[in-house]
Amino acid sequence: MSKRFMVPFVLLLSAPFALGQQMAPRETVTAGVGGGEVSVEYGRPSLKGRDFNELMSKLPPDRMWRAGSEQVTTFSTTVPLSLGGKMVPAGKYSVYVNCPKDLKNGSFSLVLNKNLGQPLKDIWAAAPAAVANEPWPHFKYTEEIGNQEVARVPMSRGKGSAGDLFTITLTKAASGVALNMTWGTELWSTDIKSASAEGSGRAEGSYSN
Repeated sequence: MSKRFMVPFVLLLSAPFALGQQMAPRETVTAGVGGGEVSVEYGRPSLKGRDFNELMSKLPPDRMWRAGSEQVTTFSTTVPLSLGGKMVPAGKYSVYVNCPKDLKNGSFSLVLNKNLGQPLKDIWAAAPAAVANEPWPHFKYTEEIGNQEVARVPMSRGKGSAGDLFTITLTKAASGVALNMTWGTELWSTDIKSASAEGSGRAEGSYSN
């Protein structure tokens, strides 16, 4: 796997200096799948009049975005799952989105990684006590970190509702639940199914946001 780099910019990558400003709201969404529970915890940056495509154009060559703000975004499941057709064991993972160079026509991919980041105090000695031990994303998505990926799946693309806040939802779908990400007029989705029901067409899901 080629080396990837993660660099901080605006609120998208949540450099420690952003804590000098008001922190973005943090939210957790949950869904029931295959007798277990799936949850996503994430920070919600605001566009505040900025253009999404312009922000994403500032990503480094590896095109990795950490899908939120401040603390690392996490995906947790109590049971094995099929995420976009890829098997994911029960556990907790960091979340990234691989963005295409061609933002209008390219494919966005959801990435789950076993590496949960690093305590903020390890990269900022003056970190406030309330968040000093919270996991923060690595600013360099190195080959070593990339090798800990458990899934990288393409997301389908649709039209968002022009919301200012970045939003992740888990909604009922015919074969389980759909994980949706929206920001501004952008919408990306992928499906989550029970691993045991993959291929049977009998996966069931419930949700709460």
